[in-house]
Amino acid sequence: MDNRQVIGSWLSGPREAAEQAGADFGYRGAQLGLPEEGPGSIARPGRRLGALAVDWGLCLLIAYGLLTHGYNQTTGNWALLVFLGLGFLTVGTVGFTPGKRLFGLRVVAEGTGRVNPLRAVVRTVLLCLAIPALIWDRDGRGLHDRLARTVEVRI
Repeated sequence: MDNRQVIGSWLSGPREAAEQAGADFGYRGAQLGLPEEGPGSIARPGRRLGALAVDWGLCLLIAYGLLTHGYNQTTGNWALLVFLGLGFLTVGTVGFTPGKRLFGLRVVAEGTGRVNPLRAVVRTVLLCLAIPALIWDRDGRGLHDRLARTVEVRI
């Protein structure tokens, strides 16, 4: 075996090496029965991070202006509590936060399509812990989505 192939497979990761060996993973969302492109397809990471940044900025602005009356050490803590409330109320009722709506995303339940409030609570609490959101499966869903049995899709 040529050393360049060994280094190339190591840099490309296990998915690339498995695909070269003949494994067919399909596209993101194929296991869930979602389309590959367009409305209803799995949301891409860039859009998800953009929506998260908008939501966090909005929560920080609310905490800064309404709760702490200026920026101090507790502003970030209050912003996290506002983020929890925002997630509970908006994802549990309409399926998206202001940032998700701005980026054309929606959170749906795996089987039913509508996220019940309990799933929204589980998803939001795990999202605030940050570590579950950083662990992804091959469909691009975070651990917080898998445990809450939800999917973030394009509108």
